[in-house]
Amino acid sequence: MQISIITLFPEMFDGVLNNSILKRAKEKGVAIYNMINLRNFGLGLHKTVDDKPYGGGAGMVLKVDVMHEAIKEARKIPNTKVILLDPRGIPFSQSVAEKLAKEESITLICGHYEGYDERIRNYIDMEISMGDFVLTGGEIPAMAIIDSVVRLLPGALGKDESSQSESFASSPSGRILEHPHYTRPQEYDGHMVPEELLSGNPKIVGNKRAQQAQIITKEKRPDLLTD
Repeated sequence: MQISIITLFPEMFDGVLNNSILKRAKEKGVAIYNMINLRNFGLGLHKTVDDKPYGGGAGMVLKVDVMHEAIKEARKIPNTKVILLDPRGIPFSQSVAEKLAKEESITLICGHYEGYDERIRNYIDMEISMGDFVLTGGEIPAMAIIDSVVRLLPGALGKDESSQSESFASSPSGRILEHPHYTRPQEYDGHMVPEELLSGNPKIVGNKRAQQAQIITKEKRPDLLTD
């Protein structure tokens, strides 16, 4: 998968994309990261990317002509899905990540300042929101989306089945939270590891984990369950 990021601050992604699973995915050729610096499309001597809003008001607005040129650059990659990171977008979730992981290419637009010129929406394919809160820019949401999508790509994780038993994985009863994990010591401060996990029997272990996952989901997030 090719992932493009349109941003004014490409250096913010250096640590995230060059460590851990995201770095290994790049080295394996599972994911290709393409940084598009919005400043390169700025106008005039000072590479201006924003301007005062019509009608007045606080803050500066990212210019539609500058943004459109950056999107044109991103669309040089065939079939890329251009995504605007914006509070109006659909809430991001595991199911959205799963759908994006099936795309050939995605482009994430990181906003900044007061927001975008409204006309930018004529040139995008989708809008995503990370939740009911406001951040300084779209860089952190972009990092979160990239991390959650890349780890779903075949070959990104050590074992592909790792992503199938995590929180929010699909099950016959809906999305469920992951089961608890334990490691040595077997007893700590009077708290014991469940006996079933010590049985050595994969069926018994699996049943116990499935039971615990259902209990935790019903207690913490019953809204995830379909029945």
